[in-house]
Amino acid sequence: MMVGIGAYITSPLWLLFLMFGILISLQSHFDRPEYFGDTKTLYPHWPQVDPVQAKYVFIGTMAVLLAPKILALIATLFDRAMLRSCGGFARLVASILLETLVGGLIAPIAMLIHTSGVISILRGRDSGWNAQNRDDDRVSLTEIADGYWIYTAFGVVLASAAWSVSFSLFLWMTPVLVGLALAIPLAAMTASRNVGLWLKSWGLLLIPEESDLPPILRLAADNDLRRTQAEAMPNRAPKEAFAALRSNPDLAAEHRRALPAPRQPGTAIDPNLVVGLLKLQESPSVAAALGSLTRQEKAAVLCSAEGLDLVLALPY
Repeated sequence: MMVGIGAYITSPLWLLFLMFGILISLQSHFDRPEYFGDTKTLYPHWPQVDPVQAKYVFIGTMAVLLAPKILALIATLFDRAMLRSCGGFARLVASILLETLVGGLIAPIAMLIHTSGVISILRGRDSGWNAQNRDDDRVSLTEIADGYWIYTAFGVVLASAAWSVSFSLFLWMTPVLVGLALAIPLAAMTASRNVGLWLKSWGLLLIPEESDLPPILRLAADNDLRRTQAEAMPNRAPKEAFAALRSNPDLAAEHRRALPAPRQPGTAIDPNLVVGLLKLQESPSVAAALGSLTRQEKAAVLCSAEGLDLVLALPY
């Protein structure tokens, strides 16, 4: 819980760090420093600037950000099967560099999104954290522009403030400014299925399951193909996962092998699983069970060995 909270708290802290840094730079640029105050002193009050500590902060930040990627690359080099499934050494390195670049550009956008969510929670409002859409869908450019234009505007304001101070400060803030300025095209690109398929065709950003498809996914894909071919015959087309598991014994066997371990005594009980099992036991057929089970209960039942046995044993 603390790690999850810290992942969101760091965003407003980073924003405050940037804002105070720019404000201090603006103050030192437009407000002439007072080297001698009202009291008489032997030495002037020099502005406190410590480039050495700033360098250490930068090095430490880069180490925290890049160390997990470097360690993961080293670990993969000792696993030939994993290295081969990730596209080989050259493609893996290119994928890490590409992910680092895109992640660095997206980071300031995520900073503002997380900060707005934290502020909404502190104000007692709904942060808008809805369930993710896992379907193969796309986001229109108009919808992206409506939701991300404010981040681009914020980036323009920051760029103007940094430019008014000095060109060197503008260059130091370029990674943050570029990411905010390109918020709309970045969101469109990372949400595009075509871009993902294009990168996959070049062997970039691959995961092992894409290079070596697990048997259960191959069987599920074959079952989806048969379902598509059977759509011309509605009376024979299988419906949902229940029918897919009942019609394909190999898929059911692979599904059973992929099930999580049974619940141990003393652990939390899933109410969706309990209600789903009761409904299956009382259902006279699979068709009746499909009509009575909710989406959450179906998912819970299919993740249980006992539920899978009931699904396979019920008459159609």
